[in-house]
Amino acid sequence: MRLAAEVSKAMRNRIIPSISLIKLSPLPPPEAVAPPSIRQFSSSMSTSTHNPVAVEMIKYATSLAREQKTEESYARGLLVLEQCESTQFDDNSKGLVELARSTLMFERGLHEAAIERLGKIQELSLSSIAIKVAASEALGGIYLEHYQEDAASAVADLALQIIGSIRLEIGDVGGFEILETRIKALKGLIELIRGNLDSGNAALSYGEYLHGVRNFSTAKELYKKVIKEMSENKGFCDPNNLGACNMAAEEVEIAAACALGQLEAHMGNFNDAEEILTAALKNTEERFGAHHPKVGVVLTCIALMYKLKATVERSSSLLIQEGLFRRAIELLKAPPLDVDGATSENVYRKDIIAFARGGYGETLSVQKSRKAEGERLKEWAENGWGNRCMSLGEALELSETSTRVPVIDTRICRVLL
Repeated sequence: MRLAAEVSKAMRNRIIPSISLIKLSPLPPPEAVAPPSIRQFSSSMSTSTHNPVAVEMIKYATSLAREQKTEESYARGLLVLEQCESTQFDDNSKGLVELARSTLMFERGLHEAAIERLGKIQELSLSSIAIKVAASEALGGIYLEHYQEDAASAVADLALQIIGSIRLEIGDVGGFEILETRIKALKGLIELIRGNLDSGNAALSYGEYLHGVRNFSTAKELYKKVIKEMSENKGFCDPNNLGACNMAAEEVEIAAACALGQLEAHMGNFNDAEEILTAALKNTEERFGAHHPKVGVVLTCIALMYKLKATVERSSSLLIQEGLFRRAIELLKAPPLDVDGATSENVYRKDIIAFARGGYGETLSVQKSRKAEGERLKEWAENGWGNRCMSLGEALELSETSTRVPVIDTRICRVLL
């Protein structure tokens, strides 16, 4: 108990403040390291096995941490994982434990600590390239959430270099094709964020690309495929589906569901959109807790759905929209309006906050008694909107003639256009 209390105290001292206006230097960039020797890696995916005791301890630790979703429960879960790692003698099992540790740290907002644990995986003499890929994918995801596209791209490039070197030496017999596709999908996601809509590879990221350019039918099938595959593969048996932090299977499943809900709204299927997004909201609350900022991201998706529905059906749902936008902004922990949106570079989840504030402002502006308040919200949102491909006004006022539609990616809390 004393050790648990000390761990809890240490976490409190290191935890990132639960506000969006964070005065932090940029996250530490990935270290430039030479690719490890090809001989370190297994030539067959099936030969990489994990200690079953380690797997059970990881399941117990994550369940313990998420049961109450408090700082103390996460401290206990992390303590179990620390003890678990100290008893492992092979680096593959140690790497699996590090993935779990980084995920719990990420969930509590300890992003720099999560990056440190993921970096430890790169130092291990692993035979499982699947663990390396999962760590690289998670690192890239965290960097993208902090608007550091160059760092994310460097991580993905190194992973592709390693996999490419393996394929040159042993050919395609190792079963690395799916893992390579996952890293290419990360590269595609980076290009989507940069506004390069000529890019986009595989699964969810490719679905978001198709969604963004209004190829709704194909995007819909891809989203459904991702949801099905992620719901069926959340364990440790399939190395192709190992993941951590905001790229863990549960996060990908929630993101795909939110994307599908947004797509149904863009297609005018508002009943389906409401059902899908409500289920995604419930899953998000169960995973992160009802007061987590990620819940605010999903609520923004729902509020925008109701806004679009009111426009298409020429109906009024101002009270519903207002309540959803206001709650989303509260959970996103938006900075005060007197902090200029154009100069607030350190605002965390700035894309989503600007989107939510813009929608909230439009909702208030149509009410005569609150027009001034609405205009002030809209001004902050327009100044804070950093997307180069579409103005905030265009994103909020979609029409059938729009060539692109905005898609909120809940994994990295960014708006893709």
